[in-house]
Amino acid sequence: MSKRLRLVRRDAMSGRALRCLAVSVATTVLSAVVLVTLALGAHLSPALANVIAVCCGIPVSYLANRRWTWGRTGKGSLAREVVPFWVLSLTGLAASTVAVALIGTWSAGWDDAVRAIALPAAEAGTFALLWVVQFVLLERVIFRTPTARSPRPRTPVAI
Repeated sequence: MSKRLRLVRRDAMSGRALRCLAVSVATTVLSAVVLVTLALGAHLSPALANVIAVCCGIPVSYLANRRWTWGRTGKGSLAREVVPFWVLSLTGLAASTVAVALIGTWSAGWDDAVRAIALPAAEAGTFALLWVVQFVLLERVIFRTPTARSPRPRTPVAI
């Protein structure tokens, strides 16, 4: 592969990584607002509030990443894109719910203003740790660009 082609590919991947990061930051802010509102305002358990909050961000994340980050248009493939994306997201949800539940229990006696920072920090911290794995799976598996298959050379048949 030529040096110029490698640089173009690296620049394209860097752009996708930055757009994916922007989508992650936006959906993290969305889920943090929902989490704090439900946990502190509606007095739901932090774990349940986190489940609802993260589920609010998953469709936004899928659509924004599919369209803006990877430039996909048209109908998405249920088996190749939608289901794997949700499985990946629900794995992050499980990990973040454990973290938020632990922080929620640990911080139960704290002032609400401090908990309003601690709970979303636990959620965001978990997703930050998983972000690199998520990007690689989105780039290489879920939204990968299909490679053009070259036709196999025909083998001469002896008559």
